[in-house]
Amino acid sequence: MARYLGPKSKIARKFREPIFGPDKVLDKKNYPPGQHGLSRRRGKQSEYGLQLMEKQKAKYTYGVLERQFLNLFKKASARQGITGEVFLQLLESRLDNTVYRLGIAPTRAAARQLVSHRHITVNGEVVNIPSYSLRPGDIVEVREKSKALEVVTASVEARKVNKYGWLEWEHSEMKGKFVNFPEREEIPENIQENLIVELYSK
Repeated sequence: MARYLGPKSKIARKFREPIFGPDKVLDKKNYPPGQHGLSRRRGKQSEYGLQLMEKQKAKYTYGVLERQFLNLFKKASARQGITGEVFLQLLESRLDNTVYRLGIAPTRAAARQLVSHRHITVNGEVVNIPSYSLRPGDIVEVREKSKALEVVTASVEARKVNKYGWLEWEHSEMKGKFVNFPEREEIPENIQENLIVELYSK
């Protein structure tokens, strides 16, 4: 699956969840898109169908392509701990996701663009790879010459308070710290990671 650039409301309606953020269309039409969206005669989904839907939802949520997704899963499988939880921790530790969580960008797509355009540093060094994996203690900061960017200032002002326990944020410095990998209960995404594990374990 290439990077999705189509209507986000259509995907949100497919999963019946605002996976790209608040969505007025989803509020009005909380049923799948298409002429049979409201039909009660839709067949019951198979176990495989449910697992595949959960994987697709996670991929859309974090903006990860199939190969990256599979590689992350293999990496999680090789680590100690519960595979599904470790997998979500690896997704959360991606640089683009952390830039979004810190409030530097309003969406993960915007965060990915900021990273790709060299506006973000990690431990004082410019990193332009959105999939870069952060480690506990890493410092994520907006480059000095990029702190006046409208998209950055608007996003930072809109979210002055850090909402996530595994991150620290210094508002005045536009700088954050990846303190540790989050516990499963701290991750707000509504993803049933056990279904993804079952899918890849076949």
